Amino acid sequence: MLSTVWTMFQNLRRDEDGATMVEYGLLVALIAMVALAGISVLGINLQTLYTTVAGSV
Repeated sequence: MLSTVWTMFQNLRRDEDGATMVEYGLLVALIAMVALAGISVLGINLQTLYTTVAGSV
């Protein structure tokens, strides 16, 4: 019985599928942060452009 539990524990320890999911999660989080930063900068630039156009009309 103890041998079976020890074997299952060893197999779980060697299993790296969970690590792959964590890596994908970190990549998705990094992409989301970069996208949000880009959108905020673009939004500020668009607001300035619209204000300039509205002022010149």
